[in-house]
Amino acid sequence: MVKALTIGYLARMAGVNIETVRYYQRTGLIDEPPKPSSGYRIYPLQTVDRIKFIKRAQGLGFSLKEINELLELGDGHCADVRVKAEEKRAHIEQQIIELTKLRNTLDTLINSCQNTDDSVHCPIVETLAGQGTEL
Repeated sequence: MVKALTIGYLARMAGVNIETVRYYQRTGLIDEPPKPSSGYRIYPLQTVDRIKFIKRAQGLGFSLKEINELLELGDGHCADVRVKAEEKRAHIEQQIIELTKLRNTLDTLINSCQNTDDSVHCPIVETLAGQGTEL
């Protein structure tokens, strides 16, 4: 038997904290049930699934704005959802390229620092200050 889904119980079932539930309400990702004249708001069980959907989508790199768009598309719009997923993948691929370049630059700076016996000048600091090798 499922307890009445108050905000606290909802948060526990969904694996988030209460402030996350409130934030999702403020941003329109989940509906806020009406507050009865006496007692607490009671959330429908589907809200747990919706929050878990949001968290899984965040884990795949989707922003809350993008998640809202996915939720608005919903079932039955697989082609549109696929396009959104393809766009997200392309964005992630570009980030990987940029991060790889950044790692390579840092590797170069680290190697230049390891290959010097100069205790006065640090190639990393000089480069960052614009005095050494260009990044």
